[in-house]
Amino acid sequence: MKTSARLCLLAMPLALLAGCLEVDQHPAWVKGQYAGKTDNRQQQVMFHNDKLAWWGTINNRNQLQNEFNRANP
Repeated sequence: MKTSARLCLLAMPLALLAGCLEVDQHPAWVKGQYAGKTDNRQQQVMFHNDKLAWWGTINNRNQLQNEFNRANP
């Protein structure tokens, strides 16, 4: 009986401190809008906004990583 009461008394501060280190993980919002910098898309940066070239590059990369195509040439 004494050991269980002592164990409860030792565990109580740990249980109370369990939620103290939780940090707010939401971005900062100003006037209902996200207050960060908008990032450019990859096709805008690397392919001069040519979506067809971007999707062709992605498709070629995916086909080269396809194990069925690599194993059975």
